[in-house]
Amino acid sequence: MSDKRKKRMRGPLAREAQIYGWLFVSPMVLGFTLLLLFPMGLALYMSFTDWPLLGSHSYIGIDNYRDIMGDSLFWQVLGNTVYFTVGLVPLNIVLALLLALLLSRSMRGIGLFRTAIFVPVMTSLVVWSIVWKYMFATDSGLINQLLAVFNINGPAWLYDTKLAMPAVIVTSVLKNVGLNMVLFIAALQQVPASLYEAAKLDGASRTKSFFNVTLPMITPTIFLTVVMTVIGSLKVFGQIFVMTQGGPSNSTKVLVYYIWEKAFKLFQLGYASSLAFVLFFVVLVLTLVQWQLRKRWVFNESDA
Repeated sequence: MSDKRKKRMRGPLAREAQIYGWLFVSPMVLGFTLLLLFPMGLALYMSFTDWPLLGSHSYIGIDNYRDIMGDSLFWQVLGNTVYFTVGLVPLNIVLALLLALLLSRSMRGIGLFRTAIFVPVMTSLVVWSIVWKYMFATDSGLINQLLAVFNINGPAWLYDTKLAMPAVIVTSVLKNVGLNMVLFIAALQQVPASLYEAAKLDGASRTKSFFNVTLPMITPTIFLTVVMTVIGSLKVFGQIFVMTQGGPSNSTKVLVYYIWEKAFKLFQLGYASSLAFVLFFVVLVLTLVQWQLRKRWVFNESDA
């Protein structure tokens, strides 16, 4: 059979396969376009406008972004967001790794402990935040009642500008530490036993084996959990909304809550859209920085 005849026979089949291929991917493409690309494009346009909830909007160029740079509350909110991230990420990663080291062994009943720590991850964020809000209550809260047993006068946790943010950080860590714990357990189980045997033959202690064998081998998972946790902490909203409403004195008002406030309480949709793209830029820059820094400390990573 000649090459020309093969091409003529292959042509209709190829076109038919292409049509079926587009039919299969069309729901995803349509959803991606309508639910992501179009809203992002509209939000980008809104960020260059004065867009009230009611009435007509007007194009104002980069005035919203100029106003953000001169907004003292924005800088305080950005500082609060950084404070939350810096406080949560190391605590979450270290606690998750410690729990993974304790619960990665094959012991009877170990699955029960793993499940208990992972259950908060599946719990509704709103329910979790409400429970902890009552636990941090000044007079009738469980935490202050426990402190009273030891004759300690518990503080007003969520009404103190110095304690409100740490309280929210602890609540968030306990809510999500189980996810990183599971990832670390999976990584620890993938470390070859032969490496530990070689380290033992060289006379390495458990501590040296951890820092020289375990830690380098799980650095790809550490990198993954750090990136995910940083992005999640920069987008924190639910805990703040339920527990503190950004107070007291704006000490827990973070960037996403500020965006929500501008959009749905003050109805400044254009300004809120500008804030959203500032947050997008912050997340993008931090992610790219982490991606570049990974080359210095992430081992056991394929170059492919």
